[in-house]
Amino acid sequence: MKTLQKFSKLLSDYTSIVVIAIAVVTFFVPRLMRWVNYQLFLDPVSNKFTSQSIILGIIMFSMGLTLTTEDFKILAKRPFDICIGAVAQYLIMPFLAFTVSKALHLPDGIALGLILVGCCPGGVSSNIMSYLCGGDVAFSVGMTTVSTILSPVMTPLMVSFLASGTKISIQGFPMLVSIIETVIIPVAIGFVINYLYGNKQWFQEIQKVMPGVAVIGLACVVGGVISSQGSNFFQSGVVVFIAVLLHNSLGYLLGYTAGKLTGMNTAKKRTISIEVGMQNAGLATNLATTTAQFASTPESAIICAVSCVWHSISGTLLAGFFSWTDKEKVSAKHVLN
Repeated sequence: MKTLQKFSKLLSDYTSIVVIAIAVVTFFVPRLMRWVNYQLFLDPVSNKFTSQSIILGIIMFSMGLTLTTEDFKILAKRPFDICIGAVAQYLIMPFLAFTVSKALHLPDGIALGLILVGCCPGGVSSNIMSYLCGGDVAFSVGMTTVSTILSPVMTPLMVSFLASGTKISIQGFPMLVSIIETVIIPVAIGFVINYLYGNKQWFQEIQKVMPGVAVIGLACVVGGVISSQGSNFFQSGVVVFIAVLLHNSLGYLLGYTAGKLTGMNTAKKRTISIEVGMQNAGLATNLATTTAQFASTPESAIICAVSCVWHSISGTLLAGFFSWTDKEKVSAKHVLN
């Protein structure tokens, strides 16, 4: 167990390196991660259920094992924070995508894809980053859940508003079922187990292994996206990467600013920064490749896929930065003492 704990700590300390390494290797050897996209069975409600769905469930279960009743008591004291997060989610990123598209004079198809990414809810990856950087996991899961529940209305509404003449038909109920299957249920099971056994020494030892599980799962998800879309990444030129970088980076900055202006604590400021900056680009990629309205603009799917990969990489870098600042503060205190 001690060996596993050390390995888990190593993975969590070098999350960005692990994710980037898997991304690079998979780009050149896509068959390595094709198993992530295998369809296990056809869910009659939420459509496909793939290996990736299982991976996401395991990741969320590992985070649920760290949640306590105290986390939700603290969250209940300021429910307005989740409202702030949801408003920031559906104002900052959609309008930021629109602004970046205009500033860079993006072609219509690429602009449409970036706007779609901006109008999607927060992704599961943002929960992982909050978990790894000492953010507020309960707050993160709450924001993801609320933004997802709102997405069947807000996503098509904002896309239609910002991309004039475009109408996207989104089936809200399957999307909600999908988030319940891959996020809410695994987190709830993990939380219940932690509630029952959280005081046991053997269980606390297991908890120390969970960050490594989350990192491996995230690397597999990124690898899965690259294995299916990586060959198309450079078809639309470098402007795609510039647009994604600007959109994502400014989202982190403005999200953190929103938290600061509304008086959130450090953990929540980190969380809202990550939640706002990291969109569910996987959902955007799926919509861009399966929705009839995007058939004439295949390049929109490319920028969605690039966003999916980059958001995961940048999220690990930001989470690593937050963790590094914590360690520096601890080291400074030791020096002063």
